[in-house]
Amino acid sequence: MRINILSVVLLAILATGCANGVKPMYDYGEYSESFYAMKKDTGEASESEWKTALEDVIQRSDNRGLRVPPGVYANLGYLYLKVNDTKKAVSYFKLEKDIYPEAVIFMNNLISKVKAQG
Repeated sequence: MRINILSVVLLAILATGCANGVKPMYDYGEYSESFYAMKKDTGEASESEWKTALEDVIQRSDNRGLRVPPGVYANLGYLYLKVNDTKKAVSYFKLEKDIYPEAVIFMNNLISKVKAQG
C-alpha cells in the first residue's frame, strides 16, 4: 500500500515537473478576436486593428523565440495589398512561403498575380 501511494506521488511530481518546461509552438495573441471584430464591423478602423494585432503576433513571436503562426504573414500581406502597397505585400507573402513550405504554391500564385497587375 505504501509503495503504491509513493509511486503515485512520484509520478505526479514527475508529470508536473515535465509540464513546466513545455514551450508553446505558436502565440496567436489577439488574432482571433481582432479578426472577428473586423468581420463583424467592416471598415478601415477594424482592418487597422486587425493589422495591428497581426503585427503584434509577429513581434510577440519574435520576442519569445517562436515561429510566427501559419497564415499571419499571408494575412498581413493581403492587408497591404488592399492598400496597394505591393512591395510590402509581396515581402510578407515570401515570408509566409519561406516559413511554411506547404504554402509555396498558393503564395507563388499570389505573388505572380500581384506582379502581373503591376
